[in-house]
Amino acid sequence: MTNKNRFLGFAAVVVISSTMSLKAQDWAQWRGENRHGIVKVPNFNLDWSEKKPTLLWTFRQAGEGFSAPAIVGTTLYCQGSADGGDFVFALDTKSGDLKWKQNLGTEYVQSDGHGNGPRGSITVDGDKLYLIRGGGQIHCLSATDGGILWQKDFKTDLDGKLQRHWGYSESPLVDGNHVICSPGGSQGTMAALDKNTGTIVWRSREWTDEASYSSPIVVEVDGIRQYIQQSANWVAGVSAKDGKLLWRAPLSSARGQIPIIPTPLYHDNTIYITTMYIGCKLIRLIRSGDTFKTEIVYDNRNMLNHHGGVVLLNGRIYGFTEGMGFTCQNLSTGNIIWRESINEIIKGAVLAVNDRLLLLNERNGLLAVVAASPDGWKEFGRMEIPERSQISTTHNMVWTHPVIANDKLYVRDHDLLFCFDLTR
Repeated sequence: MTNKNRFLGFAAVVVISSTMSLKAQDWAQWRGENRHGIVKVPNFNLDWSEKKPTLLWTFRQAGEGFSAPAIVGTTLYCQGSADGGDFVFALDTKSGDLKWKQNLGTEYVQSDGHGNGPRGSITVDGDKLYLIRGGGQIHCLSATDGGILWQKDFKTDLDGKLQRHWGYSESPLVDGNHVICSPGGSQGTMAALDKNTGTIVWRSREWTDEASYSSPIVVEVDGIRQYIQQSANWVAGVSAKDGKLLWRAPLSSARGQIPIIPTPLYHDNTIYITTMYIGCKLIRLIRSGDTFKTEIVYDNRNMLNHHGGVVLLNGRIYGFTEGMGFTCQNLSTGNIIWRESINEIIKGAVLAVNDRLLLLNERNGLLAVVAASPDGWKEFGRMEIPERSQISTTHNMVWTHPVIANDKLYVRDHDLLFCFDLTR
């Protein structure tokens, strides 16, 4: 082979490898990479007015629950409950066939009828899975066959305490050799566990609030790696190294009564938080030695997001505001850029896909694609899910967040899990 041919062969390998890397996008944890709810992959079908996504398969044994799937390669992992027990299952994403199912223990039952079973998503880390059940049990499983490697109970093993009565909803965060979770209680709101053994590495002993329903993020601010989480009363950052409290800011004057659900967002030394019951805040972090001071940039009610979450694109926040419609908000100022109220799309989850937004209406599972633009609401078509689950809850809502991975869209309504083809 000549040098020229060797070069051409090498170049072809590089191009093919780059193309494969660009195309493959796993969804290994809650809200995807960096937990920001953003997908950036070219050549998706995002104009449903011309062509709606094709239904590839339907899995009908997902059980009750609101756990969103996690996908790595051609395997989907998810939680559910049925016949009095919680379980984990793995599917082949090409066919929808069941690879394995692992029973975990007694089903979490929601006393007010809003829905039983798991709430949080599975986190995939190599050949292991990490998950938290509604009753407060954290598990490490083999990704190969679902075998239980270790498990802990937040209440009995970590003296945990959850706010009110809606079940643990956190999706665990894996960072290095640690699993980060929020059992709450007097021993520390947050905990780091050894991901191989479940042994407690540290607790946030300076922060002992009850756990709420949000999931943590990991960021590095001015050289200090930290986990940012919300509790019943505070949003706070703790040191990744030892759980030391680095900063905290109050969420509300209604101490312990406000359920905090949406995942916080981090951008350029600022933390954005929102909830239906309080409004939204932008908090600036200012390093002061080994800790941080906080400065409230704004605190208003322009975004009242219940649990569908918000996304940040190009300096703008997008999400549903309770009772007022879909909102585009300026991150820096907190001002409303535009707001649109659509009768058929009242409220639900949002996912950013390239320069567009995928919206899920919680009342019936209707999906819509709109532009992520400061210029106002511009729609690119809608799609109804093929059928609704027959599992009955108080309001029969579709609360599981949609997931996009490797050219496929996954939508769940309790026991029904749909997979759609997003290729053009």
